[in-house]
Amino acid sequence: MIPLAAIAAWWLAVHTGISRSPMLVSPGLVLHTALDQVVTGKLWRALAASFAREFAGFAIGTVLGLLLGGALGLSRGFQRVVGPSFNTFKQVSLFAWIPLISVWFGLGDAAKVVFLSLAALVPVVVNTCDGIRNTPAGLLEVARVHGYTRPQTIVSVILPCAVPSIFTGVYLALIYSWLATIGAEYLLVAGVGIGNTLIDGSEHFRMDLVIFGMTVVGLVGWGLNALARLIERRLARWRSA
Repeated sequence: MIPLAAIAAWWLAVHTGISRSPMLVSPGLVLHTALDQVVTGKLWRALAASFAREFAGFAIGTVLGLLLGGALGLSRGFQRVVGPSFNTFKQVSLFAWIPLISVWFGLGDAAKVVFLSLAALVPVVVNTCDGIRNTPAGLLEVARVHGYTRPQTIVSVILPCAVPSIFTGVYLALIYSWLATIGAEYLLVAGVGIGNTLIDGSEHFRMDLVIFGMTVVGLVGWGLNALARLIERRLARWRSA
């Protein structure tokens, strides 16, 4: 209801003359721009480029995050050596890494993927480590009494208990990496991507293109969130079966 009410108020503001600002274009113009982007294929090319960067960064950050989070959660020695450095690292704002990344990796797709990997890395590490460390002591004691080896305890007790927390980290990594995709495309060298659509609209004062780009970003984020929740429900049913 709220989006429909907002669109209705927007339409009324434009067509009744309440707002005459060129920065507030009509919903009809935005719809026309959307159709043009779809028919000409510009939208699909932009999304394909953005998704390629998103999933590359997400995959790299998630894999590294699982390895690092697992090591921090399972090894107290590793936690003592690496933990303080990681805790310092995660306090640094993601966008503060852009100058360093641009120097090391340039301003192209490689730099963008590295940036997205950092966005995905931290939530996976934190939630994986917490999930492992929050394994109930009673379950660990039962495993010890039954003579489980260390690998058996990890596979049969620790990992099943940590799965919900690990999934939360992966879910957050998926969302954060998408948000970082737009930031990377906007702040690093422009190329094909939905972030570049926003840049084009802003530079040419085409608010219809800006609003269209923002709508696409929001819809994709909503879709990724819905997909993650669907997988979470399927996973919950599988664990309870």
